[in-house]
Amino acid sequence: METDVIRCHLSRLMGERKMKIVDVARATGLHRNTVTLLYQESATRIDIEAIDKLCELFGCEVGQLLEFFPDAAEAGGNQ
Repeated sequence: METDVIRCHLSRLMGERKMKIVDVARATGLHRNTVTLLYQESATRIDIEAIDKLCELFGCEVGQLLEFFPDAAEAGGNQ
């Protein structure tokens, strides 16, 4: 069964800047657990405020942080 999936590119953005989860949490004021869930792509929901803070920190658009794939097979994962 194929399902739609939204991928979070936070780990890539952090890696490009050599940032740790604690660095992102401190810089944005987001709870460390929120950042961890997004980093691990295991979050089931995210507040608009969190997206706003992350986009501001990384100087990116929402589409560079989050990406929609019509089905999990296209995203390269079997979820």
